[in-house]
Amino acid sequence: MKYHKIDRNLFIDNRKRFAKNLKPNSLAIFNSNDIYPISADSTMPFNQHRDIFYLTGVDQEESVLVIFPDAHDPKHREILFLKETSELIAIWEGEKLTKEAAFETAGIKTVFWLDQMESIMKVLMSQAENVYLNTNEHTRANTEVETREDRFIKTFKAKYPAHTYQKSAPIMHQIRAIKNPIEIELMQNACNITDKGFRRILSFIKPGVMEYEIEAELMHEFLRNRSKGWAYTPIIASGRNACVLHYIENNQECKNGDVILMDFGAEYANYASDMTRCVPVNGRFTERQKAVYNAVLHVKNEAEKMLVEGTMMAEYHKEVGQIMQDQLVQLGLIDQTDIKNQNPDWPAYKKYFMHGTSHFIGLDTHDVGNWREPIKEGMVFTCEPGIYIPDENLGIRIEDDLVVQKSGDPINLMGHIPITVEEIEEIMNA
Repeated sequence: MKYHKIDRNLFIDNRKRFAKNLKPNSLAIFNSNDIYPISADSTMPFNQHRDIFYLTGVDQEESVLVIFPDAHDPKHREILFLKETSELIAIWEGEKLTKEAAFETAGIKTVFWLDQMESIMKVLMSQAENVYLNTNEHTRANTEVETREDRFIKTFKAKYPAHTYQKSAPIMHQIRAIKNPIEIELMQNACNITDKGFRRILSFIKPGVMEYEIEAELMHEFLRNRSKGWAYTPIIASGRNACVLHYIENNQECKNGDVILMDFGAEYANYASDMTRCVPVNGRFTERQKAVYNAVLHVKNEAEKMLVEGTMMAEYHKEVGQIMQDQLVQLGLIDQTDIKNQNPDWPAYKKYFMHGTSHFIGLDTHDVGNWREPIKEGMVFTCEPGIYIPDENLGIRIEDDLVVQKSGDPINLMGHIPITVEEIEEIMNA
């Protein structure tokens, strides 16, 4: 891994928080991700399942975690099963975790090789009544591809049909939403790398530059700062491309007079950052571009003030919509007649601001969390209002990552990154 070693106390604490939510006499099982094939002997780079990483820090394939707080043998209350390493594997693939290294990483004393799992699970299952299995219950999940976890669940339930099965996902969504200070530090590191990338491209952008050249500059800066790359597919959208919310082709020329919307973030130690900034290709905003930019920035600044403990996200999004409505009226994009005749289910402001303002962020860019409960201290959200005007070839979105506090304004993990018109123009014209 490129990232520095993570304090194992994070994973020890995470397992304790998870175990407290289990029913009596229950065990839970978590699997790593597969290494996905492309074709021939090619594979995609390995990317660990976020839940097993959250609970162990283990960042390799063919790993299984079992948590069984009521196991008769204390050594069986936390077990890590790993792919057995060898000198041959070390030569061809690089070193895998030894049992000693696994303890240093996860703080789990009982480590077995995977070929021992079947016999040990027979012992554990004879004691357990409930089994917690892990499924992807994110509301935006695409579940067409069968994962290693999916295959395991099918075979395991067939092998042990008499047990009662429970879901780990609700527990994971609850505990992952509240970030440990160590997690906040990792996310801050990801944001700092994103900042370095942004400052690098501010002096690089000029008329005639291709969107993918900007993407390349960012990746260079990310890799040289111990990130493995993007937290999500980057958007480098100049001119009218900025009005396509998920534009990812990044293959057009940046032209004089246009504004570039750039939505990107570095990952660090599997933790995401998520930032959007808009800059003028020639280094100077026009008066109209500046007006739209400052309107979006005003909405963002007002929205941030509502990211406090106790806020309901559904109400938050409605209130942000009202603030945006006022700005769109001032910009001449909608008027009182539009507002009077609007569909309550799709207000007039939605013509120019059609997406939500905030989402959970953490190990996943669109992280897990419960949208139906009041937000709490330690949760981390993006804040990303936008205005998109295809007729003007102009799209503006501004986004930062914010940590909810017990009281007062949230902590902005990106507060040091240039954001105002004046800051951006000054750096681009230095």
